[in-house]
Amino acid sequence: MQIRDIMHRDCSFIGSDESLQLAATKMEREGIGALPVADNDKLVGMITDRDIVTRAVATNRDVRHTKVRELMSDRVLYCYDDEDIEKVAENMAEQEVRRLPVMNRAKELQGMVSLGDIAAKASGNAAGESLKRIAEAA
Repeated sequence: MQIRDIMHRDCSFIGSDESLQLAATKMEREGIGALPVADNDKLVGMITDRDIVTRAVATNRDVRHTKVRELMSDRVLYCYDDEDIEKVAENMAEQEVRRLPVMNRAKELQGMVSLGDIAAKASGNAAGESLKRIAEAA
């Protein structure tokens, strides 16, 4: 089974020049905890609800005026939509991440996949093993 078979296709993103407040509003409205950051159709990072809380709110930064680029992770990790689920789960464990943007081979954002998606929709124990390795690393 390939990642395209289990990923969330309705994937929002945010620009790096947008405010953290807008990012948080999008996350709340869509019930998600992370947004890919894209500029000019190029994936440049990720911002999570945890980033906003621990790196902005906890340090008393003004989320209305702080830009996403100031706190996003610019370590751009992703997988391709035609990759095998087991391979992606293994990569997620190695990289210690719980979610990844999904790109096509033209490097256009197609969706998002999480360990939860893998656990809910894939056969086998790929998600369990990956989550165990991520937890042990933490």
